[in-house]
Amino acid sequence: MEFLFLMTPQRPLLPRRWLNLQEYQSKKLMQESGVAVQRFYVADTASEALEAAKRLNAKEIVLKAQILAGGRGKGVFDSGLKGGVHLTKDPAVVGELANKMLGFNLTTKQTPKEGVKVKTVMVAEALDITRETYFAILMDRSCNGPVMVGSPQGGMDIEEVAASTPELIFKEAIDIFEGVRDDQALRMAANLGFKGALQRQAADQIKRLYDLFLKVDATQVEVNPLGETPEGQVVCFDAKINFDDNAEFRQKSVFAMDDMTEADPTEMAAAKWDLKYIGLDGNIACFVNGAGLAMATCDIIDLHGGKPANFLDLGGGVKEKQVYEAFKLLTADPKVEAILVNIFGGIVNCAIIANGITKACRELELKVPLVVRLEGKTLNQTASFLLGTSSLQRKNFMLMSI
Repeated sequence: MEFLFLMTPQRPLLPRRWLNLQEYQSKKLMQESGVAVQRFYVADTASEALEAAKRLNAKEIVLKAQILAGGRGKGVFDSGLKGGVHLTKDPAVVGELANKMLGFNLTTKQTPKEGVKVKTVMVAEALDITRETYFAILMDRSCNGPVMVGSPQGGMDIEEVAASTPELIFKEAIDIFEGVRDDQALRMAANLGFKGALQRQAADQIKRLYDLFLKVDATQVEVNPLGETPEGQVVCFDAKINFDDNAEFRQKSVFAMDDMTEADPTEMAAAKWDLKYIGLDGNIACFVNGAGLAMATCDIIDLHGGKPANFLDLGGGVKEKQVYEAFKLLTADPKVEAILVNIFGGIVNCAIIANGITKACRELELKVPLVVRLEGKTLNQTASFLLGTSSLQRKNFMLMSI
């Protein structure tokens, strides 16, 4: 059987959103594991920022707007202030700058056109960096576990380093049962270019970063740069932490820090009903159970010249209320010109889906064409129910069994 779909111009897909932490939150997790970071405070008002700057009592202070997008340093505020990152030696200036940051939108190359409202700033001690290195711990399929990756060329795109000077990329596989051995940590520190007492200090930081990696169920901890200061300190100046979403049940405190202010509101609404939803830029809404079938459905739509408006996985334990709420999300999208329901009844009762669909069609006054494909448990009874119901607008409805 062939599928007929509405056409739409080619549009880029939107990226999947994972757990996002602000910079100060990642640094807080590092502090808790004994990793050396700059001293810092967080402020929500200009007066708090000024007080924090005074408390730091540092030679130089760095003020950073806290948003999830990159390119903050070259961003522009709608207050007229240029740059979301500022250095100063005068604490009084921190208050003035924070006053032009907090409550205003910051636009960077990674934000929407209108920018993102800044609600928090980080006031930190600015440290000079004598030398920058790169260090990361990540899960690697080829190593069947975690691996350390390091380079003496830090503070720049590691992909560029790997492409131009691959001999400056060093790897050490970590035995998941042993952890990072002393000789491994010291060897990596030496490969990063640390010498003398700094080598031992860097090795200690490497072991602490691995402890953090395990403690928070991370899939990656990337420090760029892992720097050396003129005073002889090894400091993690910036870090990116990726988390295993499957570990949310045991990392509740970490996931509770998730900053949702920049998240897609539809994805947030879907998560409340335990629906796996990702917004795309097409015009054919997908209503599917099972992640594999959902991906295959998106592929089929694309194969036949259409474009999916979303990825939606109902899962196997879906209830009628979730079906109804899913339809609410789909019909609220102005791009949607048709809805394709593709249900495998092996993991869900088709009758549950049918009841949810009819309730949604009746109460939401469905205006777009609806194509329903059901296969499996209670299919025959469900098909008769759907075809016989008066709540569906028959001219907009098609039922298929493949």
